[in-house]
Amino acid sequence: MIIQIIGLPGAGKTALATALADRINAINFNADEVRADLNSDLGFAPEDRIEQARRMGALARLVSKQGQIVISDFVCPTQQTRVAFGKPDVFIWVDRIKVGRFENTNKIWENPENADLIIADGMTIEEEVALVIKQFELHDWKAPTTLLLGRYQPWHKGHHALLEKAYERTAQVVIGIRDTHGTSEKDPLPYQEVANRIRAEERSSFVVKFPNITNIVYGRDVGYKIEQVELSQELQSISATQKRKELGL
Repeated sequence: MIIQIIGLPGAGKTALATALADRINAINFNADEVRADLNSDLGFAPEDRIEQARRMGALARLVSKQGQIVISDFVCPTQQTRVAFGKPDVFIWVDRIKVGRFENTNKIWENPENADLIIADGMTIEEEVALVIKQFELHDWKAPTTLLLGRYQPWHKGHHALLEKAYERTAQVVIGIRDTHGTSEKDPLPYQEVANRIRAEERSSFVVKFPNITNIVYGRDVGYKIEQVELSQELQSISATQKRKELGL
C-alpha cells in the first residue's frame, strides 16, 4: 500500500506521516530528507518539482512491492506533480492552512480535487491518525491483537475456525505464517502463495511473515497468554496432508 500525504509547507504533513507510520508500521519517505540525499541534484523549478514527484513515486512503488506500507509526505503542489507521482492507494490532503511558508509555492499551489481524505484544522495529531486508521481500515500496531501462528500448508476450515475463535479474544488478529517452504515434503507452498490464499478467503488481510518458529518461551507477567483452542472432532480431524493431495501438491 502507498499512502500519499500532501499539503502546503507548514500544514503538518510530516507530523501526521510520522505518527501514522509508527501506528501502522509503515516506512515514511519525507521529501525534505529525500531531497537532501537521493534528489540533491534537484531544485524548485517547475521541471525539477515534477521530477522530484516522479522519483518519490518510483521510490514508494519499489518499496511497496516488497510488501511494505509506504507513506510519502511532500508538498506535491500541482496537478502535474501529482500525475508524475502516480496514483497512490490512499491520497490525503492536509488542509490546515491556506497560506504556506514559501511564496513561490503559494503561487503555484493547486487544490487537489480527488483527495480520499481532507484533514482540516481543529484535530490533534492523535485524532487525525485515528481517523485515517478507521477510514481506510488500516491495521493498528498499538491495538490489542491476537496472534494465530502456523504453517497453513494449506489454509483450511480448521484454520478458519481458529481464526473465528481468535476474533472472540480481540477485534484485531494477525495471522503469522511460519516460513517453512521447502524444509520438508509437507511444506510445498512458499510464503506468498500461502498469504494470497488466506487473503482470498478471509476477512483479515493482516498477514505477517514469520521465521520458522519452533519454540515459544516467556517470562512472568509479560502481558499476554498462550492458550490452546479446543475445536470439534470434525475440524480437528482435517488433514493438511490430504488437502495437499487434493490440490496436487
